[in-house]
Amino acid sequence: MNQEGLWVTIGFMGQALFSARFIIQWLASERARRSIIPVAFWFFSLGGGATLLVYAIYRRDPVFITGQGAGLIVYIRNLMLIRREKRQTDSTKSASSENASNS
Repeated sequence: MNQEGLWVTIGFMGQALFSARFIIQWLASERARRSIIPVAFWFFSLGGGATLLVYAIYRRDPVFITGQGAGLIVYIRNLMLIRREKRQTDSTKSASSENASNS
């Protein structure tokens, strides 16, 4: 495989990761019988977006670079918010279980 073929393969891999997030979201929503966005959606968004950004940089496509770069900020921020919420929930659970055992 030549260098061009390798980059096309990387581009398709990024697109596959990026597209997989929709399947994950759809399946999770079907299971829950309501619209939800699982954490895996954001990880696939991040992986696919980063891979596509690398591909866009290789292609020197400013439109694609801008779009994928901006998307990465959103994906990372959502993962940060999820992590913060989980920490708060965990500390609340921990505090309430300590209070229950001390009563």
